[in-house]
Amino acid sequence: MSTNFIFSPHQAASLAVAGVDARFPVRRVYCVGRNYAGHAREMGSDPNREPPFFFCKPGDADAVVAVAPGTTAELPFPPATSNFHFECELVVAIGKGGANIAVADAASHIFGYAVGFDMTRRDLQGRMKDAGRPWEIGKAFDFSAPVGQLHRAADVADIAKAAIGLQVDGVTRQEGHVDDMIWSIPETIANLSTLFTLQPGDLIFTGTPEGVGAVQRGQTIAGHVDGLTGLSVRYI
Repeated sequence: MSTNFIFSPHQAASLAVAGVDARFPVRRVYCVGRNYAGHAREMGSDPNREPPFFFCKPGDADAVVAVAPGTTAELPFPPATSNFHFECELVVAIGKGGANIAVADAASHIFGYAVGFDMTRRDLQGRMKDAGRPWEIGKAFDFSAPVGQLHRAADVADIAKAAIGLQVDGVTRQEGHVDDMIWSIPETIANLSTLFTLQPGDLIFTGTPEGVGAVQRGQTIAGHVDGLTGLSVRYI
C-alpha cells in the first residue's frame, strides 16, 4: 500500500562509489571532535585528557554535498559568518550496523572511505561555546559537509598510514597522517556505537589535522587522503 504525503519527502544524500554504478545512500553524519593532537592544541584543549566526543550534521542532500570525481564544486558562501573555516577529514562509511561494537570487530562494519570537509562557521561556534549552548549553527548548516567519491575498504591499502592534507588556492594549509589520530578508526567506531546504534549509510567524519583556518569568497580548497579521490570546492 502506497503512502500519501502532505508534500514530497526531502531528498536524502548519496555518494558515488568508485568502480560501481550503484550509489551509497547516506543516513546520518557523525563527527569526532578534536581527534588530532595538533588540532586539539590549536583549539585550546589538552589532547592527553579528553575522551572522544561527537556531534552531528544533517544527512540530507542540502548539507551533504556529493562532489563528483575530477570536478570542483561551486558552493555558496554561508550566511551570518565572517570566520568560515575548512577542516579536511577522512570520512568512514558504515556498511554493517551494530551497537557496542568491539574494537577488534570494527573494521568489518566499514564499507569504505572518502575525503570530506567539515566546514565550520567558527565565529558562531565560538559564541555557542562561550554561552554553553549547542553548536548546530556553527556546524550543521546547508552545504556544511562536502564529500568526495567513496572507495570500498577492500580497495584501499592501509588507510591508517595515509597522508591527509588540504590546500587553499594551491598553498598547503593542512598536513598530517591518519595514524596521528588520538582515537583510531576502530576505537572511534567502538566508542560511537556505545552511544548510537550504527546503521548502514552512516558516515563518520574522523577529525582534522592542525592548520585549520578561514576560507574567503572566491577561494578553492582542495583536500586529499592517500589512496582516495581528492575533493575540491570553490566558494562563490
